[in-house]
Amino acid sequence: MKKIAVIYWSGTGNTEAMANAVVEGAQIENTEVQLYTAADFTTDLVDQYDALAFGCSSMGAEQLEEEVFEPMFTAVEPLLTTKNVALFGSYGWGDGEWMRSWEERCAAAGIMLVTDSVIGNDYPSEEVNESCKVLGKALAIL
Repeated sequence: MKKIAVIYWSGTGNTEAMANAVVEGAQIENTEVQLYTAADFTTDLVDQYDALAFGCSSMGAEQLEEEVFEPMFTAVEPLLTTKNVALFGSYGWGDGEWMRSWEERCAAAGIMLVTDSVIGNDYPSEEVNESCKVLGKALAIL
């Protein structure tokens, strides 16, 4: 059975809604999916999963949330080079620069992103929700 973790940080509920859509898309036959907040996910959990989806809102000057998500991601980052990984998140301003920076960071660390990242402006539209489901399904079938 394939095991997938969906880990997110959400300040307003927008990225949480996206995380729930990722979970929904990943729930196919022979797949176990676990949803975690960034505060609840630790390095000890990484090896339990075949694939991981990380979601974080854009904060400040288009960056990852600094108090909870960034420290968690920095800790698990070296352990992700042998995993299937996907990224998603929401933003309220800007043009998605934080996601491009995050994708570049993953590439530099040797982390393979197995599907296109999903971003949504404010609360996810139906189109963004569907893209999140596709992201989840991609992790489940790889």
